[in-house]
Amino acid sequence: MAESNWVRCFHRRPEATGRLVCFPHAGGSASYFYAFSELLGPDVELLAVQYPGRQDRSAEKNAESISELADAVFEALSGTLDGPFSFFGHSMGSVVAFEVSRRFQQRTEMAPGLLFASGYPAPSRLRGGTVHRRDGAGLLAELRLLGGIDPRWLDDPDVLAVVLPPLRADYHAIETHPRTAERLHGTPITMFTGDADPHTTLEEGRAWADATTGPFAYQVFRGGHFYLDDRLPELARLVSDAVGRPAR
Repeated sequence: MAESNWVRCFHRRPEATGRLVCFPHAGGSASYFYAFSELLGPDVELLAVQYPGRQDRSAEKNAESISELADAVFEALSGTLDGPFSFFGHSMGSVVAFEVSRRFQQRTEMAPGLLFASGYPAPSRLRGGTVHRRDGAGLLAELRLLGGIDPRWLDDPDVLAVVLPPLRADYHAIETHPRTAERLHGTPITMFTGDADPHTTLEEGRAWADATTGPFAYQVFRGGHFYLDDRLPELARLVSDAVGRPAR
């Protein structure tokens, strides 16, 4: 697959038998998955989606809705993915991955072999919200609550000037995205979550079973919204077992 402004590949694995396309959280970027890519087994090549409005795409306009973002990601991936592939999305990225999966099933003869959802309620249980309407201090409070970013950076005005605009845009997109009872047809879903995640109850995570007609698995880790930062080696082994050979 040729790299585009939408996709980053940190570790080329030309002999890989499967690809894992990863979708970042609200305010996140493709680089969040660099360490994950390192840990995956040799049969899995990770491709991380880079949303507009951040890092090397900071000059571009942020997506105004999840539907707009999913349409654009689908267009970027559909003509270039070849061979088996699976999706992994964390937080908002779980919903984006689900919506892109729906577009593959509706518009092509391809579909992800697996969908890994992480740290967010099922599409039928989305909460909505008003975080995107908060002032800068309110957005900063949300970042401190969830973690996932070095707290020292949150005291740097220059860092916040870069981080907060895409964060606000992403929260607007996910908080205004409507619930749906639509299901994927046959695609297995595995849901990962932390047992102390303020954004996802265990029941909301379990509801991902209703997002597919296929098999469902559920794994709960000890931790909060960014439980995966502390459990990344274990998570990599689980994903590699499913997508390719076991991780190192």
